[in-house]
Amino acid sequence: MIRVNIERGRDSGAIQAFKVSGHAFYGKHGHDIVCAGVSAVTVGTVNAVEKLTGVTLPSEMGDGLLQVRIPVETDKSRSEQIQLLLESMVVMIESIEEAYGKYITLATSTSQEGGKPSC
Repeated sequence: MIRVNIERGRDSGAIQAFKVSGHAFYGKHGHDIVCAGVSAVTVGTVNAVEKLTGVTLPSEMGDGLLQVRIPVETDKSRSEQIQLLLESMVVMIESIEEAYGKYITLATSTSQEGGKPSC
């Protein structure tokens, strides 16, 4: 099962980090549409944030793992752009979860603002 954890700031609700781990096992390797969809959405979001805002997202990627931390951005406009792209990612993951809930789960946790993300 793919597990997606979104970590939000306790006060602002802003996304501070996200982690995607596991495998869907919906289909054979290379033919798993759930895995492909989740990968396209999450990696595509990281790429979009970096290209459209110029902000590099610290990340770790490996087999069945994508872990991303959202840096504290002092520019309010840029921060809003980043959050809009991340919220769009959450909506897309929710859509995948609605259709393929047996293979993916989405969870949200909260942490202290500006603290070290736990996911």
